[in-house]
Amino acid sequence: MSTKEKIQEDVSVLEKESNQNEIVLYNDDVNTFDHVINSLIFACEHTPEQAEQCSIIVHYKGKCTVKTGEFNELKPRCSMLLEAGLSAEII
Repeated sequence: MSTKEKIQEDVSVLEKESNQNEIVLYNDDVNTFDHVINSLIFACEHTPEQAEQCSIIVHYKGKCTVKTGEFNELKPRCSMLLEAGLSAEII
């Protein structure tokens, strides 16, 4: 006969609390998909696939979170998007 024991462990996980902000990209009728995709690759270090998916979401939903992180990390990235003529903000 075989007996199987089930072992249950309680694991405590310490999480570092930090203020996570988001860069939200908004739809506009001015910029092309290629421009948005290239801007996301450059400013947010997206892969081409990520950038394309975000641009499609922005097009159909009106907005999309394109990057999360701490404010100091996001501020220069958001500035790059704004300088590229895109509509974005940090929330």
